[in-house]
This record gives sequence, structure tokens and C-alpha cells, in this order.
Amino acid sequence: MTLTQLRYIVAIADSGLNITLAADRVHATQPGLSKQLKQLEDELGFQLFARKGRSLDAVTPQGAQVISRARTILAEAANIRALAANLRSDEQGELSIATTHTQARFVLPAAVGALKKRYPEVSVHLKPHGDAQVMELLERGQVDLAIVSTAAGKPPSDGLAVPLFRWQRAVVAPRDHALAKLGRAPKLADLARHPLVSYESSLRTDSSLRHAFAAAGLIPNFACTARDADLIKTYVRAGLGVGVLAEMAMTPEDAVDLRVFDAGDLLPECTAWLVLRRDRVLRDYATTLVELVAPQIDGRELRRVLAGNATAQWPVPPTWRELHERRLAAA
Repeated sequence: MTLTQLRYIVAIADSGLNITLAADRVHATQPGLSKQLKQLEDELGFQLFARKGRSLDAVTPQGAQVISRARTILAEAANIRALAANLRSDEQGELSIATTHTQARFVLPAAVGALKKRYPEVSVHLKPHGDAQVMELLERGQVDLAIVSTAAGKPPSDGLAVPLFRWQRAVVAPRDHALAKLGRAPKLADLARHPLVSYESSLRTDSSLRHAFAAAGLIPNFACTARDADLIKTYVRAGLGVGVLAEMAMTPEDAVDLRVFDAGDLLPECTAWLVLRRDRVLRDYATTLVELVAPQIDGRELRRVLAGNATAQWPVPPTWRELHERRLAAA
């Protein structure tokens, strides 16, 4: 039994039992991966995956137990490598970040750029997804850290959640739209009269946007939803409706043809969270990135909390506007 074989069976499980996809993920050939799987099953004396013809059909009960323990072994091997690299002050490596499109597109570029100047030999891999998929990637150990947002409390996770910053939503409409001609800030009742273009998460029953409308006795009418903030603005410009999106996604160029309203009085404030697995050793450059995104976080304290050597007592997170103004002043 080898670490390579364990890595292969975990990749197969995480690839939906697709051998071709699993081989691609671990940079192996399909015949090579299949050969290693057969060798491991021969050594163990039972099948890890049930077959249907030449394809894998399901994880066997025995296979589920082995894969679960394989994840633990691989995670600890990665921890040893990370610990050793930190002790050597090694500035090479990879950093995988699962987050939403809005964070990846509008929040992280400056921080990642600064990180690359400090650690030019670190490869950064961004994986934009919806919040639920982001947390799945973290729980599977496929990324080093996750950044998600919530409107009520910490994100549902067994990991360590660190508040980064608070943000509001913005309402946007073309400058010739009826909403832009009200002569005042729109109310929820005004938004309820128009089709809305917002995030895909707005369709969930636990959506804070839906709850805000329901509390006012209103029902939102979604003409279009997307995970991508740029797509939301594109379809607002195309005339599909009024946009509701994160304030970070608004740029000075958007004000040329869009009317932008602060929705802080209409919809609950959100918080961006960093979420880490408690069983992982963070590389030094990962904590540097956290400090670049949220300067109020002390990277050394973060490592102590993650190691169980300190109790989490995070500073009150600043607003996105406060962070943005600080960055502009420092530029």
C-alpha cells in the first residue's frame, strides 16, 4: 500500500467514479490509475468499488471505510509536508482557494497580487463556486481555505470561521429605468414591482433577500439569476430587470450607464468569512494572504487558534468600504 494508491482511490471517489477524470486530477494515465487500483484491491483482498461492465458503479461498504481512512492519512501526510516547509522557511508551494465569483473577481485580486510579490514562487489556484460547493470543496480537503458570506452568524461548518469584513448589497438599474426616476432611494415595495436579477443563492428558501421581502409581506420576482456578478450587471443592462448584488461588485465604470443605490437599509448586512479545516497545517504564505485581505487579523494568532493553543477572539470586522478606503489611501 502506498500514498499514491490512497491518493488515487480518493480521486476516484471525488470524481464521481469517473476513472478518466480522476486520472486527469492526479496527473496520471487512466491505465496507470486502474493498475494501481487493482494492485491495492488485490493486497486488501476485497473490492473498493463495485463494477458494472468495465465501469465503476458504486463505492462498496468496505471501500467507504478505506477511503475515509485514506483521506485522514493523506491529510496528515500533507500536514507533515506543510510543517516541514514552514520550518525550512520554504517559499515555494501552492495555495488553493475556494470562494464565490464576487470575492474572486472583486476582493482577492489586490491581495493575491501583493502575495505574489512577496512569494513569487507560490502558485495560487482560485476555484469560484456557489457557497454550498465552496464548503464541499473545503470539507473534502480539496482546497486550503474557503471564503464565503452569510447574513446571519457563522457559516455552517465544523471548521474555524474567521470574520474578514462586513458588506452591504447594492441595487442597480439602467439610468433610464423607472426606478432611477423615483427621485429617492427605492424601498422594498418598489423592488417588488419590478423583475429582479440577482445571485443564484437568492432562490434558496434560506435566502436573506427572500426573508426580507417576506417580512414586508412581499414576494420578489426573479427574472434571472447567476453566480457571476458581472453577468448580473450584463443582464441588467440588457433590460431584464433591476439588479441586486454585493457592493464590492460595483466599479466606478458601472456608474456611467447604471444608477446605483445603497441597499443597506433594505436588506441585512452580510459578513465575509474565512473558513479553515481544523486538522490542517497552514503554510506561512496562506496566513499572509489572510492578513492582506483583512489587515485586522494577526496571522500568528490565527495559527495559534488553529493549532488549539489559543481561544478565538477576533476583532470586529471592518466594513468593505473601510477596507477599500484604507487600500486607496495606501496605494
